[in-house]
Amino acid sequence: MPSHPEPSLEAGLSAVKQGDYQNAIATLEAVAERDGNSNIGLQAQIALVVAYTKSGNLPKAIALCETLTQSQNLEVQQWANLTLEQLTLPRQVSNVTSLVPPEKEKKTEEAEEATDKQTNQFKLQNRVALPAKAARRSRGGKRRNLKIQNLESSSTSSSSSTPLTHSLPPSSSSTNDEKSQLLTIHWRQATRAKTWQQKQKLNLIPFRLLILGTFIALFWVIRELVVLIISFLNTILVKLPYLEPIQLLYANPTLFLLLVLLILLGFSPWLLDRILTDFYGQRKLETDILNRYSQEAVEILQRHCQRQGLQLLKLGVLPLTAPLILTYGNSPRTARIVVSQGLLEQLADDEIATVYASQLGHIIHWDFIVMSLILVITIPIYKVYQFFYQCADRTTVRIWRWVVGIMASLAYVVWCLLSGTGLWLSQLRLYYSDRLAVDITGNPNALVRALLKIAIGIAGDIQKQEHTSWQLQSLNIISPVGYQQSICLGSIAHNTTFESFLMWDYLNPYRWWFVLNNTHPLIGDRLQRLLSIARYWHLETELNLVNQKPLRIKSQSFFIQIAPFLGISIGSVFAILIWLVWQTTYTLKFLNLKWIYDDWSFLTGCFLIGFSIGTLVRINSFFPDIKPSTIQTDERLPESLSNPAVFPSDSISVCLVGKLLGRRGTTHHLGQDFILQSSTASVKLHYIWWLGKQVNPQDLIGQQITVTGWLRRGATPWIDVHTLQTHNGTTIYSPHPIWSTVLAVATEAWGAYILLKG
Repeated sequence: MPSHPEPSLEAGLSAVKQGDYQNAIATLEAVAERDGNSNIGLQAQIALVVAYTKSGNLPKAIALCETLTQSQNLEVQQWANLTLEQLTLPRQVSNVTSLVPPEKEKKTEEAEEATDKQTNQFKLQNRVALPAKAARRSRGGKRRNLKIQNLESSSTSSSSSTPLTHSLPPSSSSTNDEKSQLLTIHWRQATRAKTWQQKQKLNLIPFRLLILGTFIALFWVIRELVVLIISFLNTILVKLPYLEPIQLLYANPTLFLLLVLLILLGFSPWLLDRILTDFYGQRKLETDILNRYSQEAVEILQRHCQRQGLQLLKLGVLPLTAPLILTYGNSPRTARIVVSQGLLEQLADDEIATVYASQLGHIIHWDFIVMSLILVITIPIYKVYQFFYQCADRTTVRIWRWVVGIMASLAYVVWCLLSGTGLWLSQLRLYYSDRLAVDITGNPNALVRALLKIAIGIAGDIQKQEHTSWQLQSLNIISPVGYQQSICLGSIAHNTTFESFLMWDYLNPYRWWFVLNNTHPLIGDRLQRLLSIARYWHLETELNLVNQKPLRIKSQSFFIQIAPFLGISIGSVFAILIWLVWQTTYTLKFLNLKWIYDDWSFLTGCFLIGFSIGTLVRINSFFPDIKPSTIQTDERLPESLSNPAVFPSDSISVCLVGKLLGRRGTTHHLGQDFILQSSTASVKLHYIWWLGKQVNPQDLIGQQITVTGWLRRGATPWIDVHTLQTHNGTTIYSPHPIWSTVLAVATEAWGAYILLKG
């Protein structure tokens, strides 16, 4: 921070005008201390209130306002009382990652003008006024919308100081426009423990085994992919004339691949340094910069390194508005902690500290080593996927676009497979890091707020960009909160309570089955565990997540949900029975079919037939007729998502209006990023392409549409799309029932063919 030998009021106000709040605070504090209660000193203190609030230090802003209420200057008293009232209002939900267009700020500006009339009674040179809708983030984490008179034109043109407000998703009717109001999230600011006793230590042996198993799974998947590619290449070389297969490719690649993985593991810190710097814009984060956002975080890091006899960990920052934090390295000595600028801006001091403490948990438990290896391997493959889809988008020849698009899709599938090896470790490690963060800080409530605000920030970033950024997706497996679980949770926060929405996560008795393929655990379950620690320490809890047993729910819906997999199990039992019958008839010399089924291929046929039957059984329940009498609209969406007793198979017919979000071009070739941003929440859409379609759904991205389909409440809520309809009447169908039937018939025929052929 530059020093100012002769600090002046003008320099401080200029820094506020430019959004340089840290320099403004340093200058104005010096002016206020030097000039005391003089006219200039009072102006400096008023500007300090603005700077403190803009930089997120609301406690200091409130404390200074309380001091000014005792001023002998009546105008200062009136201004301070009014400002103090506004600073202590409930926090507004603020989209800190996007700037609100002027037309969406009309109502906010009208409220500001009304309050500015009250603040006009305090007139000093370079006067500072606070609007009624002040909403800069506090230690509770929300931005306060401040305005500096005579600096307005500059503030509205600068992204660092533009008033930021929360805007509801655009709607298609004037009725919905009237509902676009600033709704509030009431953070309780539940306190931390002053002294605490750590709960019983966790058993790390299963966790260590999972870390080892993840490495083995990663190695096995890579080996199988390499063997598949090698076999494919040699098969092509054998079939082509004048060419011979490469004998080296017939060698066993196991030892070579193991050696490569160990080398990548050894160099992972420096490889990821280069990758994050070149592709993500990472830069070094100095401790004094971090200290401006969270002094407690710096103290925690320093204390940890002193205890371990290490130098201070290397810190980095990513220029991303979405709140992210990640840890990588191959040992505690080479560990790095990298945070996004969005997280520093959107979280409060104590919340940032708890998030950094959770990253120390990954280092202490050593799980970050395998996760670093996964990143080293998957990020380059994701960049290959990006390269192919960018080439496909630039290609004008249709056939080449299809070829390159298929290659991009294959690269994406490989990225998903390799990332999938770390799913269970990615889930379990967060429970352990949450626990350690609480043990270090004694502040479970701050970590609860941090996780929720990260979800809100990620949802806001997706809404701002109108798609899921590639940075969010490629770093998702190592982030503290998944982007997929944030889409709905972070966007519905202004329409229902967290307690209502999160009930499914800890009360549904079958919830664990629905996170098997998720990168992150259920956030409601994580928060419930944190709050149980707060209750154990006799603290007020940030949320009222009741510590009770899961609900008792009829298992019929669950069995319908897993019917295809039950079919596989039943098929295996049927295969064993067939084998016993065949062996018995062969032994009794009654019927000789052993020569047909001696190779056990009939097992695969039974599995396929069982899967087919299970799929056919659940089609009617999964895709019921959408009737006007049972259809749910936007207003009922929060209620539908808050029911803890439903399953994805309890198909809820919906008709929702909102903006279609998603990627454009070949990157969305598999339709993996369709999102509906309605007036109540954002929900992921599952769309299936249909042959011969006249309209590409990607052409509707950014437009207001009406979606009909089946809402499914699982670990991540989604909608299986039936139709997408524009305002001009264009309708696109998504034939989920048809494709499910085709899949069932195809697997049935395949299984029957295997059984008959032997």
